Amino acid sequence: MDKVISLSKRRGFIFPGSEIYGGLANSWDYGPLGVELKNNIKKLWWKMFVQERFDMVGLDAALLMNPKVWEASTHLTTFNDPLVECKKCHTRYREDQKPDECPVCGGTVFTEAKQFNLMLKTFLGPAEEKANIAYLRPETAQAMFVDFKQIVESSSMRVPFGVAQIGKAFRNEITPGNFIFRLREFEQMEIEYFINPSDGWEKHFDIWLDQMRIWLDRVGIDRKKIHEVEISEEDRAFYSKRTIDIEFDYPFGQKELYGLAYRTDFDLSNHEKMSGKNMKYRDPITNEEYLPHVIEPTWGVDRTVLAVLLSCYTETEARSGKDDAVHETEVTLRLPKEIAPIKIAILPLSKKEELTGPAIEIRSMLSKHWMLEYHTSGSIGKRYRRQDEIGTPYCITVDFETANDKSVTVRDRDTMKQDRVKISELVNYFKENLNC
Repeated sequence: MDKVISLSKRRGFIFPGSEIYGGLANSWDYGPLGVELKNNIKKLWWKMFVQERFDMVGLDAALLMNPKVWEASTHLTTFNDPLVECKKCHTRYREDQKPDECPVCGGTVFTEAKQFNLMLKTFLGPAEEKANIAYLRPETAQAMFVDFKQIVESSSMRVPFGVAQIGKAFRNEITPGNFIFRLREFEQMEIEYFINPSDGWEKHFDIWLDQMRIWLDRVGIDRKKIHEVEISEEDRAFYSKRTIDIEFDYPFGQKELYGLAYRTDFDLSNHEKMSGKNMKYRDPITNEEYLPHVIEPTWGVDRTVLAVLLSCYTETEARSGKDDAVHETEVTLRLPKEIAPIKIAILPLSKKEELTGPAIEIRSMLSKHWMLEYHTSGSIGKRYRRQDEIGTPYCITVDFETANDKSVTVRDRDTMKQDRVKISELVNYFKENLNC
């Protein structure tokens, strides 16, 4: 874990937030490489679950919603964590994470557990009055339920169909930590898949579980570190009739990565009662009217980034000398090509114009299609190793033969194979090999 955190900061994946002011507890910023990795993960998810499907539409809803939404969803009354408090220094801990000894003051006496609402409260308008209370959304799901009828009417979608959304959510976590695993501000990729309750929810549940397994492979998460955990009735959310947590072996233990739940018609039913609006779906062929039930697969963007980094981080020992002694440890981030922040690095062997001129022209040509890096400083070996460390799939070396044969050497990160490719054929070469 420490190695991944160090690499993330050193190479510009993830920085501590507000660091020049001493930071803010568990606040993290995605740097130049991190924002590319994160965006590529979201693009791949959208491509796989929205663009390539014909039973899915997207939504981008507001972070702030009418407080009655959270009353109907029961978040205001049930979205709580039981907390205990150290009687000596008053530091609070989740009951399931209570230490034997308070790490802040060494105290060993704690209060009885009390419920603590995880909603982040704010005020709309100039006065901090009860009438102006609003909440930053704790999940992305509710807007997909609230907008259900408008989506059906405007898109002509027919059940079964899904609504997908990627967006920020906020939870007033008392004990955030473990790098970007548990955050107060986080991002979700979520789907609400609406089905006819008489159509057999079990088959839809199994189909989505299979889709989530395919996603794990596409994004490069190590399946050997994955566990599918069936959540018992007493432990799952009260509105869920079945929940499976997809858990990952993090360095700090086996913890949740993704979730899949069968939410029945709990949400649409509650919003119908609270709003007084008809939330039912009418089948245009059979004229049957009913409240759809929902299968909900959900993915955390930040936890995906963490699981990907932990899965793709590899070390190899570079050996040299007559005794084949270990010279240094080389790090390679074996990211899938589709999500790698930088797709191609352009590395002229020299800063001389005869090499930098063609290299700059290649950069201009390829940058129309992919994110690139261009470096002229340092030995070619060190430049290769830097690109391996940040997960770049391909490096282009512009050498002293380039002017004569109008070709460059393309090096593959994973196979170390080197191809001599005509400059005029580079776009087609990478389109074929990057597949993105």
